[in-house]
Amino acid sequence: MSWMPRSVRSAFSWTFRPEEYVLLTASPSASPRSTKYRRRHSCSWRSFIRVFTLRKVLVSVTLVPVFLFLAIICQGIPPNYADIRSFEHRLPQHSLSKHQPQYLRFPGHLWGFGFNNVLQEAIMMSHLAYVSNVSFVFEDYTWSHLPLPWTIYDFALRPARIPFNALISGPTAGGPMSSAPNAPRAVSAEFYAQVCGGPESKKHIISSLNAPNDADGVVMIDWWVDQLASVEEPCIEIDSSAHDVFDRHFFGNPRILSLWESLIKSPMLTDFAWSPLVQAAVSRNFALLQPESAKDLYNAHSRKSLAGLVALHLRRGDYKRHCPNLAKWGADYMGINQHPSLPDRFDRSPYVNDTNARLSYYLDHCWPSTEQVVERLRRIRKEYPGLRRVYVLSNEWAWSLDGLKSALEEDGWDDLVSSTDIVLDSEQKHVAMAVDMAIAEKAEVFIGNGFSSLSSNVVMLRMAKGMEGESNRFL
Repeated sequence: MSWMPRSVRSAFSWTFRPEEYVLLTASPSASPRSTKYRRRHSCSWRSFIRVFTLRKVLVSVTLVPVFLFLAIICQGIPPNYADIRSFEHRLPQHSLSKHQPQYLRFPGHLWGFGFNNVLQEAIMMSHLAYVSNVSFVFEDYTWSHLPLPWTIYDFALRPARIPFNALISGPTAGGPMSSAPNAPRAVSAEFYAQVCGGPESKKHIISSLNAPNDADGVVMIDWWVDQLASVEEPCIEIDSSAHDVFDRHFFGNPRILSLWESLIKSPMLTDFAWSPLVQAAVSRNFALLQPESAKDLYNAHSRKSLAGLVALHLRRGDYKRHCPNLAKWGADYMGINQHPSLPDRFDRSPYVNDTNARLSYYLDHCWPSTEQVVERLRRIRKEYPGLRRVYVLSNEWAWSLDGLKSALEEDGWDDLVSSTDIVLDSEQKHVAMAVDMAIAEKAEVFIGNGFSSLSSNVVMLRMAKGMEGESNRFL
């Protein structure tokens, strides 16, 4: 190997050094003629260590987090939504010179959960404030309470806090109530801190300890209204350390349906709208959605649907573990998804004593295969012959939906568009779940996952707009 440079040869000297031989005798008394030679390879663990020295190992280990950091940063720095925060700051009710109503804040509100868990809770809390004639205090959509403006999720930066008006508009986020113009409007947590955060302010604390959490929704709301009616202090806070005011068991139970008539008449739903940021994203993608008229996208309160479009909520990711757990727990559909006007029922009673059959039944409705999805859409199309296109709301990777797209095209569908096809700017990227829901809300038919809070919220919003219950189906 003399042709190689000395520096290279020295670096790999253990590889190119001439083979060494040692004398090996058959026995101590052997004669010189019986002497044998054994070849000894220099490629030993000692030479291995000489190449991969401790220093090189330490350098390699040190570089791993550096490369991870660069990979995360290269995906972009999330926006701070400063313009939307300025909008919230300038809401007309955020004026100390005006008459101050009573304020109701829930410091123990959900955070670190998915948007739809937070949204359903915020709608119920703001509805309670409305029927109690007090001002609801709305919060940021919060993923982390760290002092940094960002946190890491799925090896990418995401905002630790997003102003609520980046996601929704309407009374729950401080918007006006057209049906109740004299009702006190919701205020931001920032404004509440100005009014009620001083040393002289007096807060009235109501504990959730004795609240009837297992009762019907009407009973629960009436109990809280009675508690609030006797309070004279302007600043009211709910101590939910004992248990949540509206917990997951409440939303996952038909007990919520006793509030249905009150809810669909509440300004929280009748005046609900997606934020201008979300609506702009829907309008931006008009070419993919193919509305009969662009006006169908512009009017946030229009009952007219995107004709020919069926929106399908195909939940993947964490549901691979969650769906078998639902079977183990014997869970039912979300409470709203059990509304009597909805045509699809979930009946687990025939499978109570058969573990394998029960699991299979749950997976059919919670984690369906591509073939099952195609068959389900085929049956829905027979009921709605005008359906031609499919929009898939999914947390699945784009390449994983290719098989479904091919199967649907073979089955006669014109096109499949999914969440991964939607064009979004840097601000809209972090509210993409709301963009999906805004599209699903306008679809002619919606097919949801009955166990999902996203599907439950879409069904609620569609029915609150006056869309027929029969247009909401489940897998």
